[in-house]
Order: sequence, then structure tokens, then C-alpha cells
Amino acid sequence: MTAPSLDGILETAVYVDDMDAAHGFYEGVLGLTRMVAGDRLFAYDVGPAQTLLVFYRGHTGEDVATPGGIVPGHDSVGHSHFAFRVDAGKLQAWRDHFVRCEVEIISEVVWPAGGTSLYFNDPDGNVLELASAPLWPNFT
Repeated sequence: MTAPSLDGILETAVYVDDMDAAHGFYEGVLGLTRMVAGDRLFAYDVGPAQTLLVFYRGHTGEDVATPGGIVPGHDSVGHSHFAFRVDAGKLQAWRDHFVRCEVEIISEVVWPAGGTSLYFNDPDGNVLELASAPLWPNFT
């Protein structure tokens, strides 16, 4: 049985304990524009049809009724991981920006295919990555 095709990932989620610190980081350091600000979630524009959801940990486990239907509850414990894609030519600018913002690069990996990843933490300890192509076979 063949599944219908997908068009990509629309949303990526991260859970945090301090929404103000998260906003300072995601908007102030990473330069993302906040599209939604609520009590339990912030949503940031990451690029065309791409959204980063920052959820307030422990406040999203219950179902939420909306005029359009029920949003099932979800939550997470521990640190999560996700990656932003960046042009290889911008990696040094990001290294310099992180120095100015006092964000520690915790690891840098040059992948066998030739891409490079910079790993760093958000204020809640989630592991974030800036990755340049080529890395995965579908990311060249």
C-alpha cells in the first residue's frame, strides 16, 4: 500500500519552561518574527510555510476546544532537538553573531557529504542546530 505524498513539515515544536527567555532568544538572538503570542504557545515564522511552535511545558497536555474543533493535548519532557537550514556561506556570520550574543557553540560537525552543523542550546537546554548542505541525500 502506497501512502499519499506529503508536502513537507509545516510545524516544528519545542517545549520550554520560561516563555519570556525563549522569546528573547528566538526573536532577539535568532531573529525570528513572532506571529502568535499566547499563554501556552508562541509561533515564529521560520521561512515560507515553516513555523516554529514554542510551547509552555506542562501547559499543553490537555485537549483544547477551538471553534473549528479539538486540538489534542501534547507535551514533552527533557531536551529536544531540531535544525535550521542555512547557507554554508553564512556559517561564519552566525559564529560571529553567537560570540556577540554570548551563545556558546557546543559542537561543530563537518559531515561526510560536506555540510557543516553548528550545535547550540536555547535557554531551556534544547539542542538546536544550524546545518548547511550537503548533509542528507535530500538536502544538497
